[in-house]
Amino acid sequence: MKRWGLPFSFLLVALAAAFYYQQRQAAGRAGFPAPDFSLRDLDGRVHRLSDYRGKVVFLNLWATWCPPCREEMPSMEHLHQRLRGQDFVMLAVSEDEAGVTAVQPFAREMGLTFPILLDARGTLPARYGVTGFPETFLIDRSGRVVHHVIGPEDWDSESVDRFLLQLLQQTPDSPPAPQAQQRAAN
Repeated sequence: MKRWGLPFSFLLVALAAAFYYQQRQAAGRAGFPAPDFSLRDLDGRVHRLSDYRGKVVFLNLWATWCPPCREEMPSMEHLHQRLRGQDFVMLAVSEDEAGVTAVQPFAREMGLTFPILLDARGTLPARYGVTGFPETFLIDRSGRVVHHVIGPEDWDSESVDRFLLQLLQQTPDSPPAPQAQQRAAN
């Protein structure tokens, strides 16, 4: 029994450290100016993040080969439909190396109506510090990342709606609402 004590202790410390690092890393990637980019969508149209200044931007980095990415797409589509007509933009950036060949059939099959941008060269993950897929960055009207989500999320929840509606009520120059700061810190 004693011979397992030391290895088990090391394992617990390693798991705690990994959890702490992941939480700290996620919290550390909010509150910074969102790096600008220019990418084409499935129809060849160019989208620049800076073109959406003044709107709340939902930026999701994903890939078709990623099961958790596929899992969250329906709730992303629901969110896109709920906030349609408001100053809200959803941009899903595919990191598939095959580009449009892999992504277009997937988007059609899933019935996705939000813009899907192609980053086949994988330039965006390094600029945003992405460690895996999916990862989502919520960007306020002034172009600052105010919340970062690692992994899939249920975008159909009331807490997500409340948070996004708070962001939509802010002006580009107003400070983040206290609850938005709290949600961003979680």
